[in-house]
Amino acid sequence: MLVWFLPLFLLFLMIGLPVFFGLLAAPGILLWMNGQERDLALLYRNVYNGMDSFPLMAIPFFMLAGEMMNRGGITMRLVEFSQACVGHLRGGLAQVNILSSMLFAGLSGSAVADTSALGSMLIPAMEKEGYSRRFAAAVTAASSVIGPIIPPSGIMIIYSYVMGESVAALFLAGIIPGILVGVGLMMVTSYLAKGADFPASRERATWGEKGQASLKAFFPLLTPVIILGGILGGVFTPTEASAVAVAYALFVSLFLLRSMGVKDVPEVLLKAALTSSVVLLLVGAAMAFKTVVSLSHAPEQLAEFILTLSQNPLVLLFLINLLLFVVGMFLDAGPAIIILGPILAPIFLELGVHPVHFAIIMSVNLTVGLATPPMGLVLFVASSVSGERVESISKAILPFLAVEVAVIFLITYVPAISLFLPRLFGFIA
Repeated sequence: MLVWFLPLFLLFLMIGLPVFFGLLAAPGILLWMNGQERDLALLYRNVYNGMDSFPLMAIPFFMLAGEMMNRGGITMRLVEFSQACVGHLRGGLAQVNILSSMLFAGLSGSAVADTSALGSMLIPAMEKEGYSRRFAAAVTAASSVIGPIIPPSGIMIIYSYVMGESVAALFLAGIIPGILVGVGLMMVTSYLAKGADFPASRERATWGEKGQASLKAFFPLLTPVIILGGILGGVFTPTEASAVAVAYALFVSLFLLRSMGVKDVPEVLLKAALTSSVVLLLVGAAMAFKTVVSLSHAPEQLAEFILTLSQNPLVLLFLINLLLFVVGMFLDAGPAIIILGPILAPIFLELGVHPVHFAIIMSVNLTVGLATPPMGLVLFVASSVSGERVESISKAILPFLAVEVAVIFLITYVPAISLFLPRLFGFIA
């Protein structure tokens, strides 16, 4: 009877029940109907146990660091730097939007934060320069998925927590795929700009202007260097790195740039706490949900079914990509990783797929799902920021989604893209 927990959960999602409550209600109802009161108590106790983890502390710290950077006006400095680099190209502001997302990814690791921070700034600016509002919102939503791919990445911390992989290895493995997504989006933007005659946002910047923009962006751009350098050099753990990122963001905003006052700190803390609580509650609920998954023996049944389809890992990787793409449309990346990671990863490890490679396939695929109609979270954030309907943004985002899907299959079938940097730094054999 417990195998019905997943269809019931999907039904709850379709009628609009929040994911957190759906993750608990679906298995809870079935356990109660099955007379398993003891397992029901275990289910809800595991909500707290799922959050009670030292590695997971990195998530609220990285979110706090990103919020401090945003409040301190650092986002604007990144945009100015991007304008100096690519603003002279055809479709310049759209290109600036994408490059800014790539740079902002190294600060926050959050697609939602990227969409909100850059969208509120660049969507009105793009509209003033002749872009349609739906195109501006689509570019913002499509490029924001780079946030969780380029380190620091909240979903990779979650994957590491669930599957026991090295956070540093996953962070390094996400760099090249994240850059590929960004470059792909810039290429399709350039192609669309020629047909639609999008304007350049400015004349080509002089070397002096580039130097000035680089100096303004120097301290913000140093953040990912400090984070990754400290982790790779063994100076601190990923969780400690997140706390260092907060201290650095506070120091830069308050004392170096003086772009944020002490009176702004409580509001920043409150906003970061609210965002973090949503993520951690989802993680806790998903860990509890995972308990029922194991009780139902669904993983074993699904593994047997998948292996009956084919023994060829290339064919199975194609099918799993399709599955993850559909899952990403309806379920946030964090809960999806917690629920599906322990089910799918062992199957592909037995078939010879490297665990870090599979982690990146899963993470990138589910991240792209954040921008995929009909339920992609960043589509709703972009709609809120721009005032444009989700249906309209969904149509405009299709060319960008095509590029992102192409990158997913590229990293799926060329493992070296993900594994090159972790191997170079000695984190995998």
